Amino acid sequence: MNDPTEAPTVVDEFSDVPETWRGRVVPVLDFGSQYAQLICRRVRDAGVLSVLARPDVDLASLKAIRPRGIILSGGPSSVYEDTAPTCDPALFDLGVPVLGICYGMQIACQMLGAQVRAATGGEYGRAVLDITDDSDLLSGVATQTSVWMSHADQVSDLPDDFLPLARTTSCPYAAVRHRQQPFYGVQFHPEVTHTPHGAEMLGNFLFRICKCPADWHMTDFLEDQVRRIREQVGQDHVVCGLSGGVDSSVVAALLHRAIGDQLTCIFVDNGLLRKNERQLVEATFRDQFKVDLRVVDATVRFLSQLAGVTDPQEKRRRIGHCFIDVFRDAADDLSTTGQPAFLAQGTLYPDVIESGHGYSGASANIKLHHNVGGLPEELGFELIEPLRQLFKDEVRRLGEVLGLSESLVWRHPFPGPGLAVRIIGEVTAERLDLLRDADEILLEQIVAANQYRKTAQVFAVLLPVKSVGVMGDSRTHEQVIAIRAVESEDFMTADWARLPYDVLADISNRIINEVRGVNRVVYDISSKPPATIEWE
Repeated sequence: MNDPTEAPTVVDEFSDVPETWRGRVVPVLDFGSQYAQLICRRVRDAGVLSVLARPDVDLASLKAIRPRGIILSGGPSSVYEDTAPTCDPALFDLGVPVLGICYGMQIACQMLGAQVRAATGGEYGRAVLDITDDSDLLSGVATQTSVWMSHADQVSDLPDDFLPLARTTSCPYAAVRHRQQPFYGVQFHPEVTHTPHGAEMLGNFLFRICKCPADWHMTDFLEDQVRRIREQVGQDHVVCGLSGGVDSSVVAALLHRAIGDQLTCIFVDNGLLRKNERQLVEATFRDQFKVDLRVVDATVRFLSQLAGVTDPQEKRRRIGHCFIDVFRDAADDLSTTGQPAFLAQGTLYPDVIESGHGYSGASANIKLHHNVGGLPEELGFELIEPLRQLFKDEVRRLGEVLGLSESLVWRHPFPGPGLAVRIIGEVTAERLDLLRDADEILLEQIVAANQYRKTAQVFAVLLPVKSVGVMGDSRTHEQVIAIRAVESEDFMTADWARLPYDVLADISNRIINEVRGVNRVVYDISSKPPATIEWE
């Protein structure tokens, strides 16, 4: 029987923060926002270490890392709901500067005596911010600036303990600070690129208010991950699913740096790859990097599983399950000393949040990712995901630090399910060959026009419709290819790329003339949100 006088066990959520970095950390408490990790990333971009934590984090573990400041994220809930996530009110007695963003502002203001109610009309998208006090948080920002809003609730009554700092047309308290407590709140989102001066605002909080040193760099992340991987793996063996894309390549290089010959990479040719992708992977990793690489040709198995399937989520589900089976068989055949105990994957934060696996568990599911959730149980391995808290551009920076080639580090992303999610409708060998040829021409022209590094992702999509055309004085009824080209910094948001008309014309002309079965090319001009980057 437990002793009732015995102190309860405290789970230290920050046990992985090295002692050398305690006293220099700005944690972000995640109330369920899809942008919570983006806030961490913006803080890291400024040169300050940031980590994610639950909103109900134990204050003892929070005190133990001696935070320089604390940021409260946004979230989808309303603070006046019974089930709304909350934090310990004693947080505001720590004497540490706190910044509340959107929901984080609302929950903090409510705890400190303000009223929060549903707004008469919600604000979504860009809004004009009128700054009335630029003494600290908003220092150096023009008195009128654009910000990104996404809220249905807002602070309605502000007690005398608060000072208003800014307003919009429909939000009188768009930014506030407390007179006695070092608390600041903003109703808008400074962390997204749609708030042009958001970086300056966060910088004011970090350096003007919190007095943080700007001394955290990607090399610190690399050293920390090498240490963690070695501690986790010990003398065991790791198997890594290598696709040849940026994410898995950086994971492979990171693991090779940490554990050397204890790593084996498996490349599964699922028949859904870009043209000559398998040859490129073998030349790069087996010949250049001397990694222990095993290649498995499973084209027939994957295509048989996709026969007759048109639903996007079902495609992803079947590909994921088939990948598990193929990978398990390949792992069982490894001729290493003992069976591998760990599986390494290149999961990134956008994968996690789109799959509804955010830190607080309150994020919405947008689409299935075959490398997020479930694989450890299915495969019998313990999982290693060293990039799970990073965004794509941070992974590229890490790749550069690891010494990977520029051409590899700056490759455009390629989805785990491959061309299956770029073929709308049923996936067949014939449709795959057609799309591969169109995609190769597209990328050749993008590179030739010096647009590859100017865009974040460019690819072709095969649509499930046919259109009427004329070729050689004859009527045709053939396939339609859609071109998708986007610009993005972090892939959480993206805008369609304004490719020059002559480049688009050359792409269309080559695809229609060189790819048999295509007579029309269209250009996708959708942004994310509301669309996703991939079509499925």
